[in-house]
Amino acid sequence: MKRVLGIETSCDETGVAIYDETEGLVSNIVYSQSDLHSRYGGVVPELASRDHIRKVLPIVDAALSDANLRKGDITGLAYTRGPGLMGALLVGAAVARSLAYALRIPGLGVNHMEAHLLAPMLEGERPDFPFLALLVSGGHTMLVSVLGHGRYQLLGESVDDAAGEAFDKTAKLLGLPYPGGPELAKLAERGTSGRFVFPRPMTGRPGLDMSFSGLKTFALNTVKKQLRDEQAAADIALAFEVAIVETLAIKCNRAMDQTGFKSLIVAGGVGANLRLRERLRTVAAARGAEVFYPRPSYCTDNGAMVALAGYYRLKAGECDGLDFGTNARWPLGTMLPPTVRD
Repeated sequence: MKRVLGIETSCDETGVAIYDETEGLVSNIVYSQSDLHSRYGGVVPELASRDHIRKVLPIVDAALSDANLRKGDITGLAYTRGPGLMGALLVGAAVARSLAYALRIPGLGVNHMEAHLLAPMLEGERPDFPFLALLVSGGHTMLVSVLGHGRYQLLGESVDDAAGEAFDKTAKLLGLPYPGGPELAKLAERGTSGRFVFPRPMTGRPGLDMSFSGLKTFALNTVKKQLRDEQAAADIALAFEVAIVETLAIKCNRAMDQTGFKSLIVAGGVGANLRLRERLRTVAAARGAEVFYPRPSYCTDNGAMVALAGYYRLKAGECDGLDFGTNARWPLGTMLPPTVRD
């Protein structure tokens, strides 16, 4: 499988990338719909789908031009089959399957979370199997034991709101624009440490499951009682961010105790958070372990991770038929290794 084009349309980014087995990533273009959705304070699924329809083919052409390639130079197509917004997923699936059919090349739908998990493999320094993965992307927060491609065991996950959802909802409480997570992190930089202390949910009990709904409620109550000026908003943002980071750090440390793994990867949108990165480096260093991150542009949704995930599976001989489908929900634990086929 020489050269794979990946299409990502699971939510509010239209991403197209090309992965070459010799040269690595040769093109990666992402169009964000954040301006479109910001006036509504969150993603509007119908608007997201319609914008994908308008943008995906021009971005495919732009990615090919950026790599100085033609459509005929592509030997495989990968697209996000799920999880995600059904309408948005269907746009990418239909375009990818149509292109694959027209070009007479194999096409394959990949799991969005597997793609995030493999994103650190796009970097020069990458972990060896096995490793522990902390996936913090959109509506997902999970700890996964990774023994190899497609060999995943879910160790723990959020039982309610994911960390990213809690970030966005708390940012909205503070009057910050969408997307809220990065805006809250910026505001937290001006916060006073220790003025407010938020709980670290589910850290006082055994296990690796997480919960962030109560933390969001604590933030709501604090905002109602204490939000008097811009400095108070920054102090609340800092306390909230520290609580999320410390909760994730405690769970990662506990998971490394349980697995004995010496490598941890952190992927997904929250994985770009600088405070989280620094804290996990400290946790890992204290136990002689290493942490691997994709660069920030590979943390958010993008076609590069889709192209890479598709490359591994297409190379192993996997291929979708013309009767393709999409999955709003697609648990990572149901994935099989690329060498295992029906």
